[in-house]
Amino acid sequence: MNSSPEDAVWSLVMFDLPVKTKLQRQTATEFRNLLLDQGYQMAQFSVYVRFSPSVHSILPCIRQIKQHLPMGGEVRILTITDRQWATAIRYTNGAEMVPEEEPLQLTIF
Repeated sequence: MNSSPEDAVWSLVMFDLPVKTKLQRQTATEFRNLLLDQGYQMAQFSVYVRFSPSVHSILPCIRQIKQHLPMGGEVRILTITDRQWATAIRYTNGAEMVPEEEPLQLTIF
């Protein structure tokens, strides 16, 4: 990533987890709940995002996710700058959506 440590970033967690058995569904739900507990929000099904004012402040969340990776499936963590996030083009029901604004404040848990 070509950014300074002080740049605001978005962390994206994308995953495909098996959900054929009751245990697999429970494990997938626990993983989604971990992301929510870490301050991530669902952008799309199996895609969660979190804003962070700097690269350094997102690293503890990424370490926590790595420690709780579910068995099976695939998990990807991508970090992009706030500027890159703002240039994304979104469509909902065929209509282009206005880009999200940078959060005004952080939620502290």
